[in-house]
Amino acid sequence: MRKRKRMARAMQTMMILVIAVLLIGTIIWWFFGKHEQAVETAQAQNNHQEATVVVKGGYSPETIILKKGVPATLNFKMKDSTACLSHVVFDELGVDRDLTKQKVTSINIPTDQAGDVDFACGMNMFHGKVVVK
Repeated sequence: MRKRKRMARAMQTMMILVIAVLLIGTIIWWFFGKHEQAVETAQAQNNHQEATVVVKGGYSPETIILKKGVPATLNFKMKDSTACLSHVVFDELGVDRDLTKQKVTSINIPTDQAGDVDFACGMNMFHGKVVVK
């Protein structure tokens, strides 16, 4: 009887250990693994360029490429009710917009200088980038 209890405890301990190792591996992959990022070049018409970013569990595409010197608008299409993603923040531009007020929120992006402009959710957990070339 005692031998059975010891075996059962040993099996239980092994199962907990296996689950813990799997969880740790998943966390490491989530934060440090290389993930594919969607990249999109904005569509230009009549000396204006536009791109749509779908907000659903993050930003898609995560990187938007804009042409330098051509006025640009990013349209954030809200498809997620997560509190974290309810705002988009462009620190460098001083923009903090609530995305829940309308289905699509448009933000004008300056393209007078080449470079990167980062954006993130209100909690800085999800990120995106605008590249002006």
